[in-house]
Amino acid sequence: MEPLLEVKDLKKYFPVANNAPFKKSTQSVKAVDGVNFNVYPGETLGVVGESGCGKSTMARLVNQLIKPTDGVVNFKKENLIGMDSNTLRSTRKKIQMIFQDPYASLDPRIKVEELIAEPLAIHKVGNKESRRARVEELLEIVGLNKRFADRYPHEFSGGQRQRINIARALTLNPELIICDEPVSALDVSVQAQVINLLKKLQDEFNLTYIFISHDLNVVRYMCDRIAVMYLGKIVEVGTYEEIYSNPQHPYTKALFSAVPKESPFEDKERVILKGTVPSPLNPPSGCSFHERCPVAIDMCQSQEPEVVTASNKHQASCHLVN
Repeated sequence: MEPLLEVKDLKKYFPVANNAPFKKSTQSVKAVDGVNFNVYPGETLGVVGESGCGKSTMARLVNQLIKPTDGVVNFKKENLIGMDSNTLRSTRKKIQMIFQDPYASLDPRIKVEELIAEPLAIHKVGNKESRRARVEELLEIVGLNKRFADRYPHEFSGGQRQRINIARALTLNPELIICDEPVSALDVSVQAQVINLLKKLQDEFNLTYIFISHDLNVVRYMCDRIAVMYLGKIVEVGTYEEIYSNPQHPYTKALFSAVPKESPFEDKERVILKGTVPSPLNPPSGCSFHERCPVAIDMCQSQEPEVVTASNKHQASCHLVN
């Protein structure tokens, strides 16, 4: 199967201001540093990792909300990087995003009808009556009353606001939706409702998701494959079953050892990492994880590991992968 999205060597370096007068910055924060992955039609790719590892920055780079330093983002075999503004605007109709904070992502001064219909107005789709009909249709699709179109965002709960965000993401019939921790700010019971809604919409509209989350149980339920990020790099990719049952990278082993046991009789060893995450301003040489790795060898300090295939659809960047 041909990938819907193909990301190659994607980088984003943010220059750090130099306090000395009349001098340019010589340092950069390497937020995303050489990321490679594919997303196939109809699947959900989960992205997990510690806070600050570059998950959200990577998501914004894919959607061209921020411009990358280097790399390739092929959507349906067309590179989004370097496109002229008109072509990019037309292509981005098929790539939408659901943000983490349901409160901050809706303008409190605008009614729900205008918020959801805004993409239609920007792309000059339909007239006022057809846009109103589309808004009412979308509200019912996400489980809200169509009369809510005349209300303001402050009149809704967090779960309802996130449903409005989902409706807005569906407005232009996208093929790929990037979900940046869409349930992390919601109550547990509401999380389950929104997750089930996303699953239902994926089946109904044949959607493809990139799903970013800290909750590994949510990732297990939602995702077909998982990419594990550490310090701006993807260190392991595979199906949840392969990664959970046979993790290859030491960081992945530590991350998944924190998942609560399914049974009190399950014998599971907890891996505790020492030290702190290095600064992306000055990442370590060789393997970026070697300073915290409990099984690091001399090679890890000087040589960056290559991607090694552990099994079918399971790859890891580690010198110790067999």
